[in-house]
Amino acid sequence: MTIAAARWLRNGSVCFVGIGLPSAAANLARLTHAPDVVLIYESGTIGAKPQVLPLSIGDGELAETADTVVSVPEIFRYWLQGGRVDVGFLGAAQIDSFGNINTTVIGGSYDAPQVRLPGAGGAPEIVTAAKEVAILLKQNKRTFVEKLDFVTSSGYFERSQRSGGVKLRGRGPTTIISDLGVLNSDPATNELVLTAMHPGVCAEQVRNSTGWKLRVAANLEITPKPTARELAALRDLHARTAAAHGTAAGAE
Repeated sequence: MTIAAARWLRNGSVCFVGIGLPSAAANLARLTHAPDVVLIYESGTIGAKPQVLPLSIGDGELAETADTVVSVPEIFRYWLQGGRVDVGFLGAAQIDSFGNINTTVIGGSYDAPQVRLPGAGGAPEIVTAAKEVAILLKQNKRTFVEKLDFVTSSGYFERSQRSGGVKLRGRGPTTIISDLGVLNSDPATNELVLTAMHPGVCAEQVRNSTGWKLRVAANLEITPKPTARELAALRDLHARTAAAHGTAAGAE
């Protein structure tokens, strides 16, 4: 999953990065095929080149390795809302068939949930203002759900209902990369469609791990196996992170 997501990131692009798996994928891309990718983190770091994966957006590793550090309002107002971010790399706790994501609460009500999650952070702005968005998460019926427990960040369905004719800045969640395969949004319906599977995975397995009736592309592809170079770079990154922090951030 991490390597497939890293391959998706283009060299020279400006990427707004989330912590965890998105950060691991973005930095793997930087260490392999995309050395000139510009990584932006919510804390205001631009051009971050961490040697170990950050534990949070406030990790000093990001500021110490960045080309520059600006204020949070500048990151969002000038860079993100100004249309200067090519890609948003995000994680989620739940996603639905139209790319809406939940990172707020699971079960119960907002005031009394079964699980309270970290919350929105900058995800709602990234989803709507980045030119396109990739979301990374493990695929099962608890994460790929028919109806979200809470809509933290609006995907296509919610945006189409609420836009009121206002022109939207970005394309929204165009790609979902899971541990089973890759889903892309249908340009006609904006519904997520399975377009590729990782080696050793079958379509029935992906369907059984999805909480809605999943559409499958007619020309279903198989993602290329990780190369020895990619695996070595990823393992080395996690090893450095474990040595620095006692854990490999984003290793799942």
